[in-house]
Amino acid sequence: MSENQTSGRSLTKIAGIVAVATFISKVFGLVREQVIAAAFGVGPVYNAYNYAYIIPGFLLILLGGINGPFHSALVSVLSKRKKSESAVLVETVTTLVSGVLIVIAILLIIFAPVFIDLVAPGLTETENGEQVRQIAIRQLQIMAPMAVLAGLIGIGFGTLNAADQYWLPGISPLFSSLAVIGSLGVLALYLGEDILNPDYAWLGGMVLAGGTLLGALLQWLAQLFAQARSGLGKFRLRFQFSHPGVKEVLRIMTPATLSSGMLHINVYTDLWFASFIPNAAAALRYGNLLVLTPLGIISNMILVPMLPVFSRLAAPENWEELKERIRQGLLLSALTMLPLTAIFITLAVPIVQLIYQRYAFDEAAAQLVAPVLAAYGLGMFFYLGRDVLVRVFYALGDGNTPFKISLFNIVLNAVLDYLFINLFQTPGLVFSTIGVNLTSMAVMLWVLNNRLQGLPLLHWGKILLILIGGTVLAGMACLGTSQVWVNWLGRDNLLLEFGELLISSAIALGVFYTVAIWLRLPEMTILINRVRSKLKI
Repeated sequence: MSENQTSGRSLTKIAGIVAVATFISKVFGLVREQVIAAAFGVGPVYNAYNYAYIIPGFLLILLGGINGPFHSALVSVLSKRKKSESAVLVETVTTLVSGVLIVIAILLIIFAPVFIDLVAPGLTETENGEQVRQIAIRQLQIMAPMAVLAGLIGIGFGTLNAADQYWLPGISPLFSSLAVIGSLGVLALYLGEDILNPDYAWLGGMVLAGGTLLGALLQWLAQLFAQARSGLGKFRLRFQFSHPGVKEVLRIMTPATLSSGMLHINVYTDLWFASFIPNAAAALRYGNLLVLTPLGIISNMILVPMLPVFSRLAAPENWEELKERIRQGLLLSALTMLPLTAIFITLAVPIVQLIYQRYAFDEAAAQLVAPVLAAYGLGMFFYLGRDVLVRVFYALGDGNTPFKISLFNIVLNAVLDYLFINLFQTPGLVFSTIGVNLTSMAVMLWVLNNRLQGLPLLHWGKILLILIGGTVLAGMACLGTSQVWVNWLGRDNLLLEFGELLISSAIALGVFYTVAIWLRLPEMTILINRVRSKLKI
């Protein structure tokens, strides 16, 4: 379907569209998190929400995310078929998936107390733990229908991308953020300053969960409208389960879903351990959001246009070019993530203070979240690099290898969580995730090296080591600039805080990219072209 449609569109153009749409969505996602922080800080409402959101959020990311298994499977299948087959295929897959997920949603509502006790057994052992548990149970019941919406959103992402439509899938998460912001805005108007009163925590928790459900519904409805207009299927029952395209989608989707699901089980494991530490769940969420804002923009810019390229190069006669594309994906990940690592580690405290510290989110909350943010920053390259390699296996028609690696990683993550949480408390949970992603990258590169008849791993490794050295230099320059700024001017107001971050970050980027340009990497030229393209839109 997409061959004719995409023939005139360059990867750079697609990447630019995806980057701009995702940037807008991520900015509003950050604003949403700021509103939540101002209303609830790291108190019981937001801690409860993070435990209640584990399963609905797990399904939304697993099934409904760009680059998720539903998205990847539909893009792979629809791109090889005529548009006339799309409606039947999409409607049948939608019918099948919805039936399964409706059952899951009903179970979540009925057994919400059981699920909360399973994901957060340590709540009752912490301060305000029983209050957090009761709020979380009701929030999970409210958000349970998101199980169905997650599958529908994922199908919409894949269908629209296969039809060469990138703007709406990239921008649609905006509706979710707006729904939460609007819901909390109404709550603030209703309660006034009492929104900060602990006596209204129950009401605040229900409004937060309801806004999240409304946002997912709006996101799906926007995609459904675009699908119908494009002739890509409507929301109606279709039972042609014997259709060859449906079987192919399920063949790719099933192992990919299991593999990605294994990865997200690690999130559950992290929060299981976090439930024994007061306010750890909220700290993890706030830090994670700050990292995911730039990471989400850049990952979609890199991964969305590269997935069809990997698929077209899956045949043995194209493996030499595939190797170049793998290198391109990894080095683009390094060139974009490593300078951010330098910035997030050295400027964690002022970043958290600037973004979150107001109203309910006080200085104590900032000191709790900053080390978590620094830990997340350390693992950005490994997160994105792992995703690049997973897409290579999907393109080769192999979902089993990532699945087997993910099974091993469940055990590894639990062991590392146990070890690191005792050594580092909440940041230790992030360090264990970094260890898992690093291990995954190493194993996948080893498998690809054998399967593709050799990869220039030593050469790639030398380049990465030099870029890591550039990261260290950038971090030192960033830290020095920050200290000079604070000693001379201080950070007593919003303008000074912003100036410190802006100048220090600019110095860090300048140092890192000086090293990168010195290496004369072709990937640096690609990155510059993509940035220029984005700025022209």
